[in-house]
Amino acid sequence: MPSLSSLIESLQSDYPILSFQKGDDFVWSPRQKTVFYAEDETNGTISLLHELAHALLGHDTYERDIDLIAMETAAWEHVETVLAQKYATITDSAHIQSHLDSYRDWLHQRSLCPTCSHTGLQTQTNRYSCMNCNGSWRVNDARRCRLRRELVTN
Repeated sequence: MPSLSSLIESLQSDYPILSFQKGDDFVWSPRQKTVFYAEDETNGTISLLHELAHALLGHDTYERDIDLIAMETAAWEHVETVLAQKYATITDSAHIQSHLDSYRDWLHQRSLCPTCSHTGLQTQTNRYSCMNCNGSWRVNDARRCRLRRELVTN
């Protein structure tokens, strides 16, 4: 398995239209066409390949929260079926499922009605509605910060 630094060199050579830049976390920035990476993560090589997969699959925006989970799943599948073999990297199913679980948990928390705690449906970007009590609420992005749900009056 290649080291993170040698993998980055290979990726820079193979994908010259993308930038690879050291950062605080592993993140794909479609606006900057940059894959940011952290040097201190145990599973850094597969996390780097995961962010590259987002770039290669054209993941830039999403409207529904469930679409984000679909993009995350597709990126991990691309790592497992294409990139890991191409770059002689071993994937870690537990690591992948842990990341996917974090997004599933994120979606579940966003969809819980703050009034009655039933699962609601997303009706717009950052807005949900409850079929049980007819409540509506807005949520913040909350992928990297604390989730906030604010009731909306109709």
